[in-house]
Amino acid sequence: MPRIAVGIEYDGSAFAGWQSQPSLRTVQQTLEDALGAVAAQPVSLVAAGRTDAGVHARAQVAHFDTAAERTPRGWLLGANSELPADVALQWVQPVPQHFHARYSAAARVYRYLILNRTARSALQAARAAWVTRTLDTQAMAAAAAELIGEHDFSAFRAAECQAKSPIRRLTSLTVARRGDWIVIEAVANAFLHHMVRNIAGLLIAVGKGVQPPGWARTVLEGRDRTRNAATAPAAGLYLWEVRYPAAFALPVAPPDGGSAADQL
Repeated sequence: MPRIAVGIEYDGSAFAGWQSQPSLRTVQQTLEDALGAVAAQPVSLVAAGRTDAGVHARAQVAHFDTAAERTPRGWLLGANSELPADVALQWVQPVPQHFHARYSAAARVYRYLILNRTARSALQAARAAWVTRTLDTQAMAAAAAELIGEHDFSAFRAAECQAKSPIRRLTSLTVARRGDWIVIEAVANAFLHHMVRNIAGLLIAVGKGVQPPGWARTVLEGRDRTRNAATAPAAGLYLWEVRYPAAFALPVAPPDGGSAADQL
């Protein structure tokens, strides 16, 4: 049966996360309903990552198998005509049967967006975390450097995390400021449940001066979630990009311009 990959963008503000749940509005169910309408038969999606309630995606990737014969353009326009305004397909492409949206991914990129000013934003209220105290981005970057590499990230996983191992390889963790906006970007082979939001919470605490940069190493080596900072709000988190081997020839992430985080 042919396999189709899709690139997806969504505002997670009004969704109860990616994964289908009874009686709740989820990204997965919304997309499966739309694609099923185009296919005239049920469609089951497998995603690169299961984002939580309130978390956004600039370039989520998923795949599905179907016997329905449609052109990529037909899938794209047909599904988007069925979808609500806060979720849309960006591209559709046939892929080989051995492609898997989750297991074929070589790396995932998340960005965490912070509005760092006294005044709140009406336009970005559900799309960024808001911190009124001026954050020291140099201290945040120094703390971030302590977390790069392959480590046991038990201190950064949610209690309900179902991953078999807490070991993850964080290849890049950067902090950048442009005016009132701060972006934390994390790149890893995979992430634990709430891992990026817990990293962001720690970096915000360091940026406020509540803890020194070296505290990041102490928390990491302690492997105790209860000794870490509070989890940062979901509104600031974006699944920014999913990277696959070049052999699959998937479209690259969309050009910048889709959100405030694009400007950084």
